[in-house]
Amino acid sequence: MKEQETEKKTAAEEDSTKDLIKELGLLTTGTDFESDLQYINIIGSVEGHSILPADNKATKYEHLIPQLIAVEENPKLKGLLVVLNTVGGDVEAGLALAEMIATLSKPTVSLVLGGGHSIGIPLAVATDYSFIAKTATMTLHPIRTTGLVITSETTFAYMRKTQERVVNFIEEHSKAHRDKVISLMNSNDNMSNDVGTILFGKEAVDIGIIDEVGGVSQALKELRARIEKQEGAEGQ
Repeated sequence: MKEQETEKKTAAEEDSTKDLIKELGLLTTGTDFESDLQYINIIGSVEGHSILPADNKATKYEHLIPQLIAVEENPKLKGLLVVLNTVGGDVEAGLALAEMIATLSKPTVSLVLGGGHSIGIPLAVATDYSFIAKTATMTLHPIRTTGLVITSETTFAYMRKTQERVVNFIEEHSKAHRDKVISLMNSNDNMSNDVGTILFGKEAVDIGIIDEVGGVSQALKELRARIEKQEGAEGQ
């Protein structure tokens, strides 16, 4: 009887793990190790109010919201590491997540691997400190829109305001100068068939968008240091 219960429990745990991988991209190791850090990966396209096609790799913003709230509410979680490899996506959903990350009271660090394009840039700079892999890239470009477009002044005014929201966020949460960001967004000599600029790892650091070139070990070391510093300040 106990063996049957154990088998059922194991099967249920396997199903739960598969669901986590499928829906959230989370993987449990099957060991007794429990980290005091929350790890969130933002991959593919950031999916907002519209569902993307089934063959698109997407990060659903409504799945990340409870994970971010858990960082703030769960006393066992001491910090957050955000790992990005994203092509961008829904602007409002991306900004919503970026605002949540930026307003967490616990230490946060981001790491861009592969790419952190478009709305991925505000997500990368939303943390207390940011890293980018040497081979990773980031693309700055103007706001895009798809579907029905009403060619009126109000439509263009709204798009300009949306663009301002993105630029303002990058300016407030990084060392990059506003004029430089706007200039790179509207460059027409960097991309052969588009407007904007592709930045490689060190270039993103030199401009001030990202803090440092590094990888997993550097990101975790920085996050641990910030956690220790916060705990020391709270203990005084």
